[in-house]
Amino acid sequence: MRPSDSHEVSQLNELKIDVGALVVGAHYATAGVIVMVEQMPIFGGYAGGLEETTIVDVATTLNSFVMLQATWHLDGPVHVRWGITTTREALAVAGHAARAIEENTHLILGNQYYTLAGPCTVMCLLETAAQAITDTVSGREILSGVASGKGVVTDLFTAMEARFMGEVAHAVAGMDLHEVNILLDKLVSLYEKDYKTAPEGKTFQECYDVKKLVPTEEYIQVYDEAVKIMTDLGLTYWND
Repeated sequence: MRPSDSHEVSQLNELKIDVGALVVGAHYATAGVIVMVEQMPIFGGYAGGLEETTIVDVATTLNSFVMLQATWHLDGPVHVRWGITTTREALAVAGHAARAIEENTHLILGNQYYTLAGPCTVMCLLETAAQAITDTVSGREILSGVASGKGVVTDLFTAMEARFMGEVAHAVAGMDLHEVNILLDKLVSLYEKDYKTAPEGKTFQECYDVKKLVPTEEYIQVYDEAVKIMTDLGLTYWND
């Protein structure tokens, strides 16, 4: 790896760290590399509810810069029941924590994406959109996604989810916060009722022509359907 590449070290839940991470952190500091410190506070876990998890998220973020000399922090509040970052509660934690830090510091913040639904599904793209909106309006500089299907299945992700993440971020940049909150409420309502029946989606090999590295016609149609939903919700990015 090059010194300019992000070198990861992770904290533990909640507000804990192990000796191994301290050793790795010391090595990174001595080597003078780019340090990315990762942590995923758990909503509904040891921290508790929305307010408590948000406080822990802020503290964890600040601690990464103090204890491990982070160049930037990779967040990812996750729901204890669903194991994803796109639930209403996880989004609220991520949004409030980032907003508080961005209002008072110049620290570089990122967020990682774990959807419940898999690739080539509208639900996956809508989940991705909700988090991209939250991260953008709360001031995060880096969007890190997408780990579809909770990020636990080999090859269950594609570049199409990342593309949608980026396009939605561009679409909401500069929007009024009140309007964004109304949009988010409508958007999350479209998929949160389907948590128990979330589609598994398809693997990269099923979503792409692996020789030409282009998405299948099926995924393009799914993508267009998600774009239409976002357009109907009031985003005009795809009409420009």
